[in-house]
This record gives sequence, C-alpha cells and structure tokens, in this order.
Amino acid sequence: MALIRRRKPIEPSKTPVQREEGEEEEEEEEDNSKNKHPKKSYKKSKPKWTCLDNCCWFVGCICVTWWTLLFLYNVMPASFPQYVTEAITGPSPDPPGVKLRKEGLKAKHPVVFVPGIVTGGLELWEGHQCADGLFRKRLWGGAFGEVYRRLLVELMPLCWVEHMSLDNETGLDPPGIRIRPACGLVAADYFAPGYFVWAVLIANLARIGYEEKTMYMASYDWRLSFQNTEVRDQTLSRIKSNIELMVATNGGNKAVIIPHSMGALYFLHFMKWVEAPAPMGGGGGPDWCAKHIKAVMNIGGPFLGVPKAVSGLFSAEAKDIAVARAIAPGVLDKDLFGFQTLQHIMRMSRTWDSTMSMIPKGGATIWGDLDWSPEEGYIPIKRKQKNTDTQKASQDGPERKISEIKRANYGRIISFGKDVAEALSSDIERIDFRDAVKGQSIANTSCRDVWTEYHDMGFGGIKAVAEYKVYTAGSILDLLHFVAPKMMERGSAHFSYGIADDLDDPKYQHYKYWSNPLETKLPNAPEMEVFSLYGVGIPTERSYVYKLSPSAECAIPFQIDSSADEQFEDSCLKGGVYTVDGDETVPVLSSGFMCAKGWRGKTRFNPSGSRMYIREYDHYPPTNLLEGRGTQSGAHVDIMGNFALIEDIMRVAAGATGEELGGDQVHSDIFKGLRLEDSGSDSLLTDVLCACACSEHRYSKTR
Repeated sequence: MALIRRRKPIEPSKTPVQREEGEEEEEEEEDNSKNKHPKKSYKKSKPKWTCLDNCCWFVGCICVTWWTLLFLYNVMPASFPQYVTEAITGPSPDPPGVKLRKEGLKAKHPVVFVPGIVTGGLELWEGHQCADGLFRKRLWGGAFGEVYRRLLVELMPLCWVEHMSLDNETGLDPPGIRIRPACGLVAADYFAPGYFVWAVLIANLARIGYEEKTMYMASYDWRLSFQNTEVRDQTLSRIKSNIELMVATNGGNKAVIIPHSMGALYFLHFMKWVEAPAPMGGGGGPDWCAKHIKAVMNIGGPFLGVPKAVSGLFSAEAKDIAVARAIAPGVLDKDLFGFQTLQHIMRMSRTWDSTMSMIPKGGATIWGDLDWSPEEGYIPIKRKQKNTDTQKASQDGPERKISEIKRANYGRIISFGKDVAEALSSDIERIDFRDAVKGQSIANTSCRDVWTEYHDMGFGGIKAVAEYKVYTAGSILDLLHFVAPKMMERGSAHFSYGIADDLDDPKYQHYKYWSNPLETKLPNAPEMEVFSLYGVGIPTERSYVYKLSPSAECAIPFQIDSSADEQFEDSCLKGGVYTVDGDETVPVLSSGFMCAKGWRGKTRFNPSGSRMYIREYDHYPPTNLLEGRGTQSGAHVDIMGNFALIEDIMRVAAGATGEELGGDQVHSDIFKGLRLEDSGSDSLLTDVLCACACSEHRYSKTR
C-alpha cells in the first residue's frame, strides 16, 4: 500500500521583530538549562591562603621595597636628598670635614679604628660543601648579597649558622671551617649597603688630608675571646706592628685610637697585652703605650658590661625580640624551613666567647641588689624634639610622676613575674637553684642539634631557675653557670667580673683580668688622654621581667614577658623591660663611671694619672626620613654619624687636647653622688650612689 504523505503546512513568515523575540527566548532557555545543569569542568575551587604564603609574601614585599629604594638612592643625584631636606628644614650645616678644612686643620696624628662586636666583616676561607663557590665572600657584614642569595634565600640558613658558629669545646674554628676577618678600611665602613658604621668618620677625616697610610682599621674576629684572636690570627701582634709603623712613618706623632662598643674592651686588653712579657704578652715593655699613644677616644664603651648581654645569653632575647613576640606570637619559635629561629641564634651566639666580655662587672657593688641600685629615683621624661620651642613642664608634672609611677628595682636584673620585680625583698620567697638536680627532659632530647645545653637541664632544672624568682648582678654568674656550663667554662678562662682587692697581686697578671677595668691598671702613660664619648637621652635596657614559656619541643624555656607594662606613658617598664638613660644599648653607668670616678685622677686603677674626659652627646632624632639616621643622634651605632662627635675626634687627631675641646661635656648626672672610698691600695670600690640617675631637671635643660 502506497504511503500517503501529508504535506506540511507552510508557516507564515515571521517578521524581524518576531525573529528577534524568538532568538531571545532561545537564548534564555539555553542560559536556564546551563544554570540548572552546570558543567563540572567550569567549577573552580578557591585556593587556600596558608601561613607560608603570608610569610613569602611579606618577605617578598620587604625585599622588593628595599631593593627599589636602594636602586632609587643610587640613580638619583647625590645632592637631591640634601636639596629636599634643605627645602623642608632650611640650610644644613657643613660636614665637620668641610668646616675644619676651612679652619686650616690638617692631618697630624695617625688614626686607628677598633670596631666593636658584629660590625666587622667576616670572610669564608674554607667551608663545607654547602658553601661551595663562596671563597673569600662575606658571611657577615658589608655587601654580602651573594651570601644572602645563596645561604638565606635558597633555603640553606642552617649552612650559614654552621659556618658562623665556633667549636663549643675550644672556642676556635670547627673542623673544616675557616672564617677570617676582612682587612682594610672596607672591613667595617658599612655593615650593609646603605648602613654606615665608620664610613662617615673616614670620609670626614679624608677631607683634612687623611688617607689609608694614616688610617688603619684594626679588624679582628669579634666572635673569639680577646686572647684567642692572638692565638689563632696574631691580631694583637699585627695591631702592635701597624701602630709602630704608622708612628715611625708620620714623624713620630703618636697614634689616636678610636674604639667603638666592645672594641673599647678589646683595646683595654691590648694595652695590657702589649706591655706584658712574652709569651703571654707582646713584650713591648712598660712604656710602650706612653711612646705610641696620644689618646684613646672610646665611643659607647661598655666598660662595666651591659644587662643586654645577660638576656641575650639567657634566652637569646632583647627588647626588640620581645616586641616581635608581642606583635606575632609564636612566629619566632616556629620551625620554618627546618630553621628554629631563636634556638639556632642561641646555639650560634653561645659559641661566641666575646659576648661573655660584656656580662656586667662589679657585682652588686656596681649594679645594685634586691633593694638598691645606682639609678634609684630615675624617672623617664619625654625628649624634646629639635627645631621646636622649649616648653616648661607644668608645676604638677614631676609630682604626678613621682607619686604615681612605681619605684623600679633596677638591681633585679632578672625577675620572674612583674609582681616579683615590684615586691619588697622581705616578701619574696626563694628556693635556691644551685643545688637543684638536673634531669633530661623527654621533649628536649631530640633537640640536641638545635642548641647546646638547655636540653641537659630537664624540667627539674628549669623549674628550679624559675623558683629562685629574682637575680641580681651578684647571682647572674651563678645562673649562667647553671644554664650554660660549657659556655661559662670557656668564658671563665678568658674573662673575670669582680673587683680587685689588691691589684699588685700576681694573679692579676693573667690575661683573663685585662679587659675588666676593675681588675687591672691603666698603662704608665701620664701624657696619654682617655675619652669616654657616648650618647644619652635614649631609654636603655637595664633589667627584665621573665616568664616560664609553655613547654614545647625544642622551645627555649624562658622568655621576656612582653605583657608586663605600666599604665603610664612615661613609665620605665615597657614590654617586660625596665629602661634607664643611655645610648639604647649601653647604660650611662657602664659608659661613664670609669672616666667619671674610677680612673679620674691618680687612683689605684690609674696610678700614672692619665687625664680623663667625658663627652656626652644629647640624642636628637632626625626630623624627617630624608635626614637618614640624623647628624645629632646619640644611639649606639648611629652616633658614628654625629657631627659633634666627629668634630671632637678630628680636632684631637689634628693635635688638640681634651682641655682645648672644652673639657668634660655632661648632660646626665654621672658625676652626682658618686663616691669612691679609697683607704689604701687594697680598698674595695664601694658605696656607688646615684651613679647615673638622670632626674627630671636633666630633660628640662635647654641646649
């Protein structure tokens, strides 16, 4: 049967408007179908942002910002920052070199620079496989960009720590590693690109005729104990030979020595070494210093030590670390890329024997005890800013501070808890830690490669340290011997921290006493001048409030309690740290006491009567970022760019005496209330009263 086909009816043609409406309806239907049945291939999950991403992003931003600013600094005209600064603040004074050249001053006495701790460059001469390709590259200081890229960026920080550490038994080179100090003026002119140390002083001296043959950087490996720099590198012999050569080739003009920071202790050791007979000493004879040295101009010298050294050795902390903990709790204790930050810093720094030279000296007699300290009555007052009108303090201001701010017990260098720091000594119940039984904690057994000694204490030893509650300068040494016996065993062979009963006792001829001004005599050089140059007006670490950190694997058991604060803005307690007047690192007591009293005149510490001068520089921070670190700074390192200090040094190098500079220049109360009882050559240094209490009137003075 034939199929019957139906003819499809012809649809009427659509108008253009109808076509458009139909197309829109079809598109809507397609969109709805897509929404109802989305394809899995188009579904994307939002990436998670981890802590590691945050860290990488933060480090990257810092690096990009730093290198961008450094690039702009190098490409812009040298006069541009000065032009902008003068447009804002007015004409700036001439640098000291320009000023003194106009006055006709010329180079006369050869100059020797003695850098302090961490500011001198160190180079790699032999290392392990991870440091291949870094021969004679800087591992510390200067332009160490290659090392930064290789060791710190390419996930090899442990290699850097391994090379910077010394042997924990000998205090010398570990097997297969040789790190040596850089040589020449470039050894310590800049610590990092753009961060000067000696560069500004060198540039100004060059303006009046100094050059490399009349300037010498006495660089040394600042990690070693002072005597070991001679044992390993013959550094003391090299300094002796260079000074003799410079004096001989400059018409017999004696040298001007300029030590900075720990360099002051190092050169104090040198002056005893050079006159002592061989083999322990240099064999120069008792008149070597009198023949070769015109003046010793110590900058920020920690002659009596610094409390900051105690916190560094005890918990690898200081005020800046405590602040970082408060901002980012736990970050410094985390294991980032296999690198426990503070633990490895402690492991490394506890092998640096030089750090033990700055433990406070003189015990409770100098630094105070539970109920007394030489800074008793110190009240911090806000500093004036330069270029501002001087305003008188209100009548009730000092009374409010005295009545409301709690009395600080600065003699308590370490207190476990704010309540202990403020309590009466009779209310403090203490359990002696010295006879506590140490045990090996399970948590710390796996951390033997992270640090050297805390894992041997165990929870029993840690608890005993905390239960003693408060430590003064008289018990700090016992504490460090308890928590770090290997370190202190090495340190005790090279340094001493007491006060000599009789300086004629033969035992004081040993080199371990030579860097302690309270246990040694200055050279027999009556014409030699000794200066103490340092900044004042900056809160400086003096004592600490500690707490027992939560027990954790590989965690340092003690840390500064950054939550310990006073409610008043002008309080001396901030973030668990009590501060006094100083240069931000060294308190006035340590910088100024010996020149103010211990060495002044003919004393048993200065039998020849070498003349002493104190020159204090009141701190004024820069008014804007374009001033950099400022030209009137009193900070411990930034003072190296202080125009007034540089001018004083240059005048002495050109032939001036301390009297021609104007004698003492004092802003603090370093002379007020000091008393040195001396009833004979065997007397003790006692009754140090109000050594550097900088009362409120010191801040209300106008310049």
